[in-house]
Amino acid sequence: MQIAELQPLAVPFAPLPLPQPEAATTSDSFDAILQSEQLRFSGHAQARLTSRGVKLSSDDIARLEEAVAKAERKGARDALVMLRDMVFIVSIKNRTVITALKADQAHENVFTNIDAAVLV
Repeated sequence: MQIAELQPLAVPFAPLPLPQPEAATTSDSFDAILQSEQLRFSGHAQARLTSRGVKLSSDDIARLEEAVAKAERKGARDALVMLRDMVFIVSIKNRTVITALKADQAHENVFTNIDAAVLV
């Protein structure tokens, strides 16, 4: 019994194109950077703001973000930020407000686990 010689198949070979990653536009990248740099409020902080009647204007948010940026430039990790009549505890690394209260409610409280204080 003889084994017949194998003949190559005459199938045309065309390599499949490799998928190309979609190019991100400059504005998409910039928007993503801005979103990652925005100050966030934890659920706890949002509840505290509501229950304590703390109202923040867009100017307040801008000043709070500026205070966080200053603390970050100084190497702070967790900061107490005083803004007008309000006190905020902020995780600088995560850019997240952990809790918030009015300054008169902070009287005689002890704030621990902070390494910076910013007065704005």
